[in-house]
Amino acid sequence: MQIVFATNNLNKVKEVQALIPDHISLLSLKDIGCLEDIPETQATIEGNAIQKTIYIKEHYGYDCFADDTGLEVEALDGAPGVYSARYAGEQKNADDNMNKLLTKLDNQTNRKAQFKTVIALHIDDKLETFTGICQGEITTSKTGEEGFGYDPIFKPQGYSETFAEMPLSLKNRIGHRGKAVAQLVDFLNKR
Repeated sequence: MQIVFATNNLNKVKEVQALIPDHISLLSLKDIGCLEDIPETQATIEGNAIQKTIYIKEHYGYDCFADDTGLEVEALDGAPGVYSARYAGEQKNADDNMNKLLTKLDNQTNRKAQFKTVIALHIDDKLETFTGICQGEITTSKTGEEGFGYDPIFKPQGYSETFAEMPLSLKNRIGHRGKAVAQLVDFLNKR
């Protein structure tokens, strides 16, 4: 089975590729000749994931899945949420985003947060969604070299290290994206 993963984020491709069984072959946007930025104009994480799959299906005709992920911080009423990638501006710089978030939480004792990933699957002219959530907290400083995005400042519940300090295999097992991908794979295997 071949399916398009509608993302240009090579870190996401690497993470998801490690979770997908060998009989499912992932095609990238580059593989199908999609070089433009796919619109993400919805007000929710779910909406953005769905919008991306519909765009690929309508413009390229492929069955596909897309994800959207947000970091939701309790003390900030769920921010940055759907704006996680652009939290510090359109340049989408991870260090800028983390610095802004750490500054906003400077005097906060409540540092509870969760990562939420929604995967939308557009296959056989049907739309399915799968949601993965990982509870945790925002640390007071960046630690670790692995991962991407907010990983150096997110410590999952029950662990003493950040996502950026963990091997990818552990992050995939306990993390938001891994949980959503497991649901996706289960669905595809039952088809």
